[in-house]
Amino acid sequence: MRAVLLLLFALLTAAAAPPDEADRAAIRGVIENQMAAFQRDDGQAAFAAASPMIQGMFQTPERFLEMVRGLYLPVYRPRLVAFGALVEIDGRLVQKVEIIGPDGAQVLALYTMLRRGEGWCIDGVMLTESEKVAA
Repeated sequence: MRAVLLLLFALLTAAAAPPDEADRAAIRGVIENQMAAFQRDDGQAAFAAASPMIQGMFQTPERFLEMVRGLYLPVYRPRLVAFGALVEIDGRLVQKVEIIGPDGAQVLALYTMLRRGEGWCIDGVMLTESEKVAA
C-alpha cells in the first residue's frame, strides 16, 4: 500500500512540475506552426494543433477554420506576433502572445496548453485587452 501511495505521489508531483526549456520551446512551436497553417489556409494542419476537446467541438478542419476566421481574426491573420510569459493559471499552462491584428489593433491572446503524450496541443485561446495597451 505504501509503495502505491509513493508511486501516486511521484506521478502527481511529476505532472505538476514546472515546464522546462524544452517544453517552452515546444509550446511556442505549436502556436507558431498553427499560425503558419492559418496563413496558408491549411485547416488540416491548424486543426491538428488543437486538443481533442477542441477537435470534438468542431468535428472537421473546415468548421474549425471557419470559426477562427470569424472569431479570431488577429490569430488568423496577425501582422505582428510577440511571445510573452508562459504562466500557470488555475493549474493550467497559459502562453501569453501579444498580437497586432490585420486592422492594426493590439490584443493579448491567452493560449491554454495541454500536454499530449510527449508533446503539446492548444486547448483554447482567449483574446483580451493587450497588456501593453493597458499598462
